[in-house]
Amino acid sequence: MDHKEVAKRIDAALGHDNVVTAAHCATRLRLVVKDVGAIDQEALDNDPDLKGTFQANGQYQIIVGPGDVNKVYDEYTAIAGIQQASTEDVKQAAKDQGKSNPLMQVIKVLSDIFVPLIPALTAGGLIMAINNVLTSPNLFGPLPLIEMYPAWADFADMINMFAVAAFAFLPVLIAFSATKRFGGNPYLGAVMGLIMVMPQLVNGYNVAAAVESGEMPYWNIFGLQIAQAGYQGQVLPVIGVAWILAKLENFFHKILKDAVDFTFTPMLTIIITGFITFTVVGPVLRTASDFLLNGLVGIISATGALGYGIFGLFYSAIVLTGLHQSFPAIETALIADVAKTGGDFIFPIASVANVAQGAAAFAIYFVTKNEKTKGLATSSSLSAMLGITEPAMFGVNLKARYPFFIALGSSGIASLLLGWFNVRSQSLGPAGVIGFIAIIPKFIPVFMIAIVISIVLAFTGTFIYGKSVMKKEAAIEAAAKAEEARVVKEHEHVTPVTPVAADTQTTTTKPVAHAVFAPVAGTTKALADVSDPVFSQGMMGKGIAIVPNTEGQIVAPISGHVTIASETGHAYGITGTDGLEVLIHVGIDTVQLDGRGFTTNVKQGDSITQGQILGSFDLGVIHEAGYASDVMVIVTNTGDYANVAGETGNEVATGDIILHVDEKA
Repeated sequence: MDHKEVAKRIDAALGHDNVVTAAHCATRLRLVVKDVGAIDQEALDNDPDLKGTFQANGQYQIIVGPGDVNKVYDEYTAIAGIQQASTEDVKQAAKDQGKSNPLMQVIKVLSDIFVPLIPALTAGGLIMAINNVLTSPNLFGPLPLIEMYPAWADFADMINMFAVAAFAFLPVLIAFSATKRFGGNPYLGAVMGLIMVMPQLVNGYNVAAAVESGEMPYWNIFGLQIAQAGYQGQVLPVIGVAWILAKLENFFHKILKDAVDFTFTPMLTIIITGFITFTVVGPVLRTASDFLLNGLVGIISATGALGYGIFGLFYSAIVLTGLHQSFPAIETALIADVAKTGGDFIFPIASVANVAQGAAAFAIYFVTKNEKTKGLATSSSLSAMLGITEPAMFGVNLKARYPFFIALGSSGIASLLLGWFNVRSQSLGPAGVIGFIAIIPKFIPVFMIAIVISIVLAFTGTFIYGKSVMKKEAAIEAAAKAEEARVVKEHEHVTPVTPVAADTQTTTTKPVAHAVFAPVAGTTKALADVSDPVFSQGMMGKGIAIVPNTEGQIVAPISGHVTIASETGHAYGITGTDGLEVLIHVGIDTVQLDGRGFTTNVKQGDSITQGQILGSFDLGVIHEAGYASDVMVIVTNTGDYANVAGETGNEVATGDIILHVDEKA
C-alpha cells in the first residue's frame, strides 16, 4: 500500500476542509466531519486499499487495517493540515458537534436512558407472550389452556408475575438509568423510583379516576395540600425527577465535605427531590406526558390506516436520522398504560419496515455479481429480519438506492393493513419476523400477513427492478468491452510462445493447516454476532470472537513478531513466522478508555512465542464504562488462504486451538 496516495484519495473524498478532527485506533481512522453529505462515498467504497466505512457515535470511521492505519493517518493529517488528536479528543469533538442540534441531543439522552432497559423490557414482553399462550382463548381450542388443563393454572400465574414485574416497577428502572445518565448515583435514583410507586399511594393508573371521583387522599403539610398520587406507567415525570436528583446530589457534593458529605448528601437529596416530585415536577410532567400521549393516540385513532401507512412509509427514513432512538420512550408509555392506549402501534410498523429492508437486501444477493456485496447482503438481510437494519440499509440498500426506496413503499403498503385492523403490541420485542410474540394475540394473524406482504413486495420489487438495472449496466459494459477489443485487435502484436520443456513436471502438495490459539479464556462466538460492523461484516477478515471470563491476561495466539502494540493496550497485531497475520482486539470501542484498565508488556517489533503474555485487561473497568468485552481474533490476510474456520459456543482456555487456517492448494 502506498500510504501517501491512499491519504490523498481519502482527503479528496472527504473534502479538504470538511474534517474537524481526526484520530486513529488499531484498525480505522476516526473522524469528526462538518458535513457527511459532502463526502464522496462512492470513491471511498471503491477504493481498493480501504476496507469500508461507517458512522457511529458522531464519528465517521474509515477502516484501513492494522499496520497501515497509523501510516495513512500520519500522511492524511499532514495533507489535510489538521492537528493530530487522541481518540478522546475525537469523542469530545463529536459530542460538541452534536450540541449544535438540540433535537438530536434530546434524542441521544433518551437513547442513553432507554437502550440499557430494552433487555429487561424485552424479557418481560417475551414472558408475557408465554402467558398469552397459556391464558388466551381460541388458540388451541375455544377455551384457554389453563381452563382445558387446570394443572397449568398456577404455572401461568407465576409466569404472569414474572412478565409484569418490569412494567409494574418501570419507574424504578427508568430512574436508575436516567440518574446514571445525568451523572448522579443510580441507586439513589432507584430509591426515588421506588418512592414514586409505593403501595400506599394511589396507583398511577387510577389517579385520574380518583381525582374525578373526589377520592384522592392528600397530605396536609404546613397548609399545602399534596396529592398522594403514584407514578406507575409514567415516563416523562420519572426522567424529570432523575435530572433534579442528579443535579441536587452533585450540588451537595460540592458544598459538603468528607464525612458530612458522605452522611448527609443522600438524605438531603432524597428529601428535597421527593418533596419537589409530589408538589411540582410530578404533577406538571404527568399532565404534559398525558397530553402528549393522548395526542399521539388521538392522531393515530383519527387517521387510522392512513396514519399507519404514512408512518410505515417513512419509518426506515426516520431510522436514518436517528430519531427512532426516542421511540422506546413513547412505546414504553403506550405499553405501560395499555388499558387506555390500546397498546403500542409503533412496534408492528417497525417490524414490517425492518423486514422490508431485509428482503430488499436479500434480493440484491441474487442481482449483484459482486462477491463482497453478496456476502454482506446475506448476513445483513438476516440481521434485518430479526430487527437490526443498519447493516442492510447502510451496507447494501442505500448504496444501490433503489432497494431502500422499494422497501419504503413495501413497508407503507403493509402498514396500511396493520392500520386497517388497528394492530397493536403489548410489549417490546424483536421488531422483525418473530415480532408476533409481542403482538396482542387477536392481532397475530393479521400481523403475520402484513410481514409476508412486506417481504414479498420488497424482495420481488427489488429483484425485478434490479435485474433491469443490471441488464442495462451489462449492455453498457459489453459495449465498452467490444470497443476495447476492437482497439486491441487493431494494435495487437504476435508474441512468440516459449515451448514448455518435455521433462517439466507439475507436482501438487496438500494444503497445510495453521493453528491459531486462544489469547484469552472464555466462550467462542461468531464474529457476525459482535456489535461492531467492522468485525461483524468481515471488513478486517475472517476469525472468531471470545467472550472472556474473569481472567484478564492476553497471550500470544501464534509465534512471530509484534506489528501492532496499541498505546491504549486494547489491540495487538502479530505476523507469524509462517506469514500468518493475526489481530487481537479486546472489546468494542475500548479505545475510548484511553488505556484505563489495560496494561501492555510488549512493543512493536518484539519477537514473541505462542503463549507469551502480551498484556492484561480489567473486565470490570470495561463493563463499568458500558463497553462490550468481546475479544476478536482475526486473520487479517484472510485472502492469502483457502479457508479460516473455528467452532463457536465452545468454552476455551488460553492456549486452546480456536482457528484452523488452510493454505491454498
